[in-house]
Parts: sequence; structure tokens; C-alpha cells
Amino acid sequence: MSEFVDRLAARANEEGLVDIAYAAVDTPLGTGLVAATLKGLVRLALPNERIEEVLAGLAQDVSPRVLEFPARLDEARRELDEYFEGRRDRFELPLDWRLSHPGFYRRVLRATARVPFGEVITYGEAAQRAGNPRAFRAAGSALGSNPIPIVVPCHRVIRAGGEIGNYGGGPEMKRFLLQLEGAV
Repeated sequence: MSEFVDRLAARANEEGLVDIAYAAVDTPLGTGLVAATLKGLVRLALPNERIEEVLAGLAQDVSPRVLEFPARLDEARRELDEYFEGRRDRFELPLDWRLSHPGFYRRVLRATARVPFGEVITYGEAAQRAGNPRAFRAAGSALGSNPIPIVVPCHRVIRAGGEIGNYGGGPEMKRFLLQLEGAV
């Protein structure tokens, strides 16, 4: 951004006109996007997601007052950098859960957020931790709709037979993250 645009963005933020700030984030997998409200991180788009669609979804589902304002995302980008460099095994970011479906889906994501670095659980265990042990397929759907992947580590949930399973970024990305954490 130019210096002029930076100043405009800072002023909009100071005047409370930015409901969602976003910034690009570089990862070993490619460039993604992080977005936050005043409550916390609301969205992390993986490198394989179309940024225009992510921003349009945020504008529709949260607020149309979306602005590229990297300064508000400095902490999130720093923690992600540290994670990918192998210097962080736990995120300490406040999260805004509003894009996760309420009820069972949100319980699955909250339970998954507590799976420690370097460990994995099965879809059945995720369902059990969310209060419905037989709903492993629904747990998979909940994980597939995770708006904050990596930080809410849905990649740490695998199939009962030990297979990697599905992932929004594809199985190669899931395997990369699990290898980064020493889980496979």
C-alpha cells in the first residue's frame, strides 16, 4: 500500500470505521489471508482459497466494513510465522467464533482447538469431545467448515484407521502441517 492509503486506513481504523481488518500472510504453502474483528481472529484463508471470495464472504456474513489494515494483524502474522518456523506450538490469539456454526459444529471446533501440538485425534474422538460420540461424520463436516484453520487445528483430526483424511487445503497441506508438528 502507498503511504497515503496507509494513512487513510489508519484514520478509518481510529474512527471505528473498520469492522474487519485483513492482511496477506506468507506461509511455506503460499500466500493466505488473515482477518480480524475487534473481538479477535475471525478468518484464516488458506493459500488455495480465492481471496476475493473470502472478502466477499466476510462482507456478507460479518460486515461490509472490510479494509486491508495489516497493522491490526501484526500479532496474528507473527504467531503464524513462528509456527511455520518451528518456534511456536500454541497460538495465543483471541478468536471471534461468529463464522463457525453454533451448537455441535462450534463445540467440535472448540474441542479441536484444545488438541495439543504434535498430537492427533480421530473424527470419532472429536465428536465425543463435542458431546455426541456417534456423530463422527457431522464432526468431519464441522471441521470442513472451520473458518480459522491452522490456529484451530482441524488438521490434527484424522481417520480412525490412521489415514490423513480430508482437509480444506488438500491432503498434501494437511500432511505438511502434521509433519511440521512431528505428528506423522
